[in-house]
Amino acid sequence: MSIEQYQDTFIQSNFADRIGGANYGKDTAIYKFEKIKRAKASAKLDFPDIELIDMGVGEPDEMADAGIVAKLAEEASKEENRGYSDNGIPEFKAAAAQYLHDVFSVEGIDPVTEVVHSIGSKPALAMLPSCFINPGDITIMTVPGYPVLGTHTKYLGGQVYTVELKKENKFLPDLNAIPEDIAKKAKLLYLNYPNNPTGASATPEFFAEVVAWAKKYDVVVIHDAPYAALTYDGVKPLSFLSVPGAKDVGVELHSLSKSYNMTGWRIGFVAGNPLIVKAFSDVKDNNDSGQFIAIQKAAAYGLANPSITEAIADKYSRRHNLLVDALNSLGFQAEKPKGSFFLYVAAPKGVKGGRRFETGEDFSQFLIREKLISTVPWDDAGAFVRFSVTFVAKGEEEEHRVISEIKRRLSDVEFEF
Repeated sequence: MSIEQYQDTFIQSNFADRIGGANYGKDTAIYKFEKIKRAKASAKLDFPDIELIDMGVGEPDEMADAGIVAKLAEEASKEENRGYSDNGIPEFKAAAAQYLHDVFSVEGIDPVTEVVHSIGSKPALAMLPSCFINPGDITIMTVPGYPVLGTHTKYLGGQVYTVELKKENKFLPDLNAIPEDIAKKAKLLYLNYPNNPTGASATPEFFAEVVAWAKKYDVVVIHDAPYAALTYDGVKPLSFLSVPGAKDVGVELHSLSKSYNMTGWRIGFVAGNPLIVKAFSDVKDNNDSGQFIAIQKAAAYGLANPSITEAIADKYSRRHNLLVDALNSLGFQAEKPKGSFFLYVAAPKGVKGGRRFETGEDFSQFLIREKLISTVPWDDAGAFVRFSVTFVAKGEEEEHRVISEIKRRLSDVEFEF
């Protein structure tokens, strides 16, 4: 039977309100990533002989380091690693604490009580609201941004208050603009730096402001930091936990997906306030039975070798330089980020003598359908598109070719800004 046939059965009326209730699956709105997927398929069909350049994908373009892969193979063959790991093995927790010290200069993290592994950051973000949110409680989030924490806040009957990230504020949230009544009622503040999609980086001064604000209003801070070690041009990686008082108000989430090319491996960790770590561990214990021990041991190997990430960052930095130069030669005002592999660019108003772009989505659709360049649009706080420098290219010569091809395709029109 088809899905439509089952919509006439009792199953349809039994869905929870949090996912749409009796109307689940009947919404005709199309999620933007589905629009991108459809546009890519259409472009490939219309222009089968032209290379589609994918600058939208938000995951690394290469495999994990050979040493990490070899460590996985070695550990996977050991009988003692076959069982459940529950809330993690001591070796991984110790490696995570040492990593925070070595890369971010975070002092005093107890690997026993202040670190716990997660099966990637996404499940951790999904579970954390269960530790805090009751019906009516508020989570404060920035937009544009990654919505998972907000989605689960709403699942639990909570509310989400959004703060726009604007260029004039260097894409940092203006905490003073949050209304007093919202701040007093809020339980969670979610931050993500270096930021997806803006590529913006936080500063120690901003994090110190966050700590003071959180203490004033008794708000727990959740800092999602999957790109924290991917920094460029001499910028030192920054952890929220390196700021005095941060551990008193929150936790930080790290992932090996982006910084170690281990996206499909699903391994990360939550570190910081021991009471929050304990609560998350209890909720997690009722959601999963832990990541495969061999993966944790391979990840521990990676954490002990941060030079792996440094090499990855060098590649992304090189690609950012090429892309920024190409776009700016076409009239854009692109600025190289200090971290992450995302370049967030204001969409043009239109093409001189041609079509207009009212939104970032309009421009993104133009790029994919007419130029076969895939990007991700963001219209939450202005019309922007996100380019990712994780495009597939083997070696520097191929990187130059791809960027030159982007410039060539966009050079036959004159954009208006």
